[in-house]
Amino acid sequence: MKRRNFIRNSSIAAVAGAGLATGGCAAKNDQTLGATQIQHGVIFSLKHEPGSDAAKQFLEDGRRILTGIPVVQHFQVFNQVSDKNDYQYGFTMVFDSMGDYQLYNDHPDHLAFVEERWMKEVAQFLEIDFELYRS
Repeated sequence: MKRRNFIRNSSIAAVAGAGLATGGCAAKNDQTLGATQIQHGVIFSLKHEPGSDAAKQFLEDGRRILTGIPVVQHFQVFNQVSDKNDYQYGFTMVFDSMGDYQLYNDHPDHLAFVEERWMKEVAQFLEIDFELYRS
């Protein structure tokens, strides 16, 4: 009986998650960010060979370290699939406010990651930060 409930609940969670991932927030005018939230992203290439153990370690360490910062939400790691640019990977995350974004930028774990890993292992990058467009 417990297994059946687990499978049923897992299926419900998977469907709900798929709805969010595919734009299931349509009831909110297709806006996935709140009015004060910031979407922070960075696309980058590593000095390491794509798919190498060193590249995998960097991406996993980035996920572990940066998600440990309390204000970081919805952290994701991406692989580039387009031939339209030279960047290999991406990190994105969401902050509730510009204040939280600044807390992240000044957080000792973020500063250490940038100093000890990012500056040494990233070949090139482009940082982007967005808030919802309001007309």
